Amino acid sequence: MTSELIIDVQQKDISIALLEDKTLVEYQSEPRSASFSVGNIYVAKVKKLMPGLNASFVDIGYERDAFLHYLDLGTQFSSYEKYLKQVASDRKNLFPHEKASRLPDLPKEGSVQNLLQKDQEVLVQIVKEPISTKGPRLTCELSFAGRFLVLIPFNDKISVSTKIKSGEERARLKQLIQSIKPKNCGVIVRTVAEGKRVAELDREMKLLAKRWEDALTKVQKTQERPQLVFEETSRVVALLRDLFDPTYENIYVNDKDVFEEVKQYVSLIAPEKVEIVKHYTGSVPVFDNFDVTKQLKSGFGRVVNYKHGAYMVIEHTEALHVVDVNSGNRTRSEKGQEANALEVNLGAADELARQLRLRDMGGIIVVDFIDMKLAEDRQLLYERMCKNMQKDRARHNILPLSKFGLMQITRQRVRPAMDVNVEETCPTCFGKGTIKSSILFTDQLERKIEILVNKIGVKKFYMHVHPYVDAYINKGLFSLKHRWRMKYGMGVHVVPSQKLAFLQYEFYDSQKQFIDMKEDIENK
Repeated sequence: MTSELIIDVQQKDISIALLEDKTLVEYQSEPRSASFSVGNIYVAKVKKLMPGLNASFVDIGYERDAFLHYLDLGTQFSSYEKYLKQVASDRKNLFPHEKASRLPDLPKEGSVQNLLQKDQEVLVQIVKEPISTKGPRLTCELSFAGRFLVLIPFNDKISVSTKIKSGEERARLKQLIQSIKPKNCGVIVRTVAEGKRVAELDREMKLLAKRWEDALTKVQKTQERPQLVFEETSRVVALLRDLFDPTYENIYVNDKDVFEEVKQYVSLIAPEKVEIVKHYTGSVPVFDNFDVTKQLKSGFGRVVNYKHGAYMVIEHTEALHVVDVNSGNRTRSEKGQEANALEVNLGAADELARQLRLRDMGGIIVVDFIDMKLAEDRQLLYERMCKNMQKDRARHNILPLSKFGLMQITRQRVRPAMDVNVEETCPTCFGKGTIKSSILFTDQLERKIEILVNKIGVKKFYMHVHPYVDAYINKGLFSLKHRWRMKYGMGVHVVPSQKLAFLQYEFYDSQKQFIDMKEDIENK
């Protein structure tokens, strides 16, 4: 299996697509201004205590207060609190973390009222992003994740990933980490650290320790509360850190700055693979070039079609996700209804595993498969689903089919499910139902070009249009594009874009910055 990562950097957002054998399996998109990401650390203030929930609401600067439960305070909360006061008391000299005293662990059965009070300062980390009407979920057990290691302050344990099976390798890693880890810190050794040399692990350990020290320095130097003291690496680098695999063939980036950032990170974690990072400079949008846009349009939405006319309906509710499998108009199997039901269900299991990763669906997922009478067929379907989900990085649990033919799946949820709206609002009538004559559309485009060239003075630009419109503009020996270039200069470039609706258009300057050419009259 080959994997490729496609990174589309736009003015307002960054989108990341992971392709496995040219098939889209993971997709993330977020605004470039996005904050409150998982992993961010804040020095914040307790806003309200909730004894009934044994929890508190904490102000981290988000519109909704974040949620902090007693059990998320962590066993070393008292040590953190004492050290936080020591750091904040001296604005000039940072009290060394190695010399910080460790207080007794918190009991599991305790009350939040005995530990927290209103307006108290706490050092917290986001473990779950805001979802729906809920604010972020917090923890006081801080951790700094790298590619090979996770550093945990005020913890002396060294844990090795259970996926590393060799007892000899586990002992080697524990011994190595024990010799290089900072005092007063615990470490989790990740699976990819297997076989790594001490120099690589030591380099990352020092990097993680530096991040912890930088966070403390920010706590010491700033008085404003709440205050962000550690920001998780950019979404692109964070995804690479968790996803990067030696089987990657290519990483394509369409932005020079992000390309340099990704290249620098890959050269740090896998110098021998740095040549796979490539700067995409083609005229066609990067997602169109690698067939990502088409797969997004077909992969999202309420109804998802898969093999031979079968389809599944995916509904999102407040409490759970519901999936209904239907055979549709597929040809019935010659072997009978039972064989037909099994074939449809196995195809649904393959597609559903991809959809869970693609949409990042979390929480409870209930799947209504087509009823099957034979116990061996139900077991085969369960095993197929478990096998398909092995590639999923999120923690999950799958139950066998119930007597009603329902399969229940729970999947770790740390951010809202990805939802791409595949329906297009008419860009010409804006939902009113009437549009100008389509034959006049190219005249409208030419007026925009004239304004851009003669009035605004932009001589070189890229006009993105639907591929069908692009074909019309380029048809013939003396095409419209040829005539526009003769009239307005060779800086006129027409680019087909699959993400645009039929009569939609967008203008970009030579630096690929969006130019708003819509007139008020079009919106009336």
